[in-house]
Amino acid sequence: MESLKGKKVILVGATGGIGSAAAKLLAGSQAQLYLVGRNADKLHDLSDRLSGTDRYVLDITRDQDVSSMGTAYLEKYGTPDILINAAGIGIIRPLEQLTMDDFMRSLQTNLIGTFSLLKAFLPSMKEVKKGLIINIPGVLGKVPMAGAAAYSASKYGLIGMMQSVREEIKRTDIRITNLILGGVDSPFWDTIDLRVQKEKMIREEEAARAIWFLCQQPASGVVSEMVLQPFNHQAV
Repeated sequence: MESLKGKKVILVGATGGIGSAAAKLLAGSQAQLYLVGRNADKLHDLSDRLSGTDRYVLDITRDQDVSSMGTAYLEKYGTPDILINAAGIGIIRPLEQLTMDDFMRSLQTNLIGTFSLLKAFLPSMKEVKKGLIINIPGVLGKVPMAGAAAYSASKYGLIGMMQSVREEIKRTDIRITNLILGGVDSPFWDTIDLRVQKEKMIREEEAARAIWFLCQQPASGVVSEMVLQPFNHQAV
């Protein structure tokens, strides 16, 4: 495993449950960590508690803001070694209850926001021909579930987009990893009207440890996909 000491790591979605847990592990490994999140208060609190971190308040759905963040980062730090996208939303309800706003917000956050991040940082990675990009499509990006039309559309699209990008970077050492998570006991479920057994789900810390592990994989190979699911939720 490679050391993360001094590695330039961007963590988008740092104020979420999984993101904040991952931030603690990465900071503890002495990465040069750049925390990005939408909730300013949570982001500032997290950054203040983790030494050696910088931060940027950002709504990933605002393409121009993502571009500005990318420019600011590249001018200050140069090309990142690792880009982690842990941002996302989940809207789970039957199709007849889904609104167009629900559908578009799902796409804008989970898919188009990722596209904006790629536009901001992939060209720089292509110039140096190296880097690691980690996305978290989730199991519903591979296996559908009733009520997940909007969410699955955004996550299936994410997987397809990243597969296409892989074809563009074949002659570089840029690596792309999709972390496929099953049910995680996180705030994701707080606004979803489903009966779930959180006590049987993956803990946020376990999901964060998977991200931390992937960041340390040697550049000689690539983990294209990693699947982590509860025992009672093995669908992939």
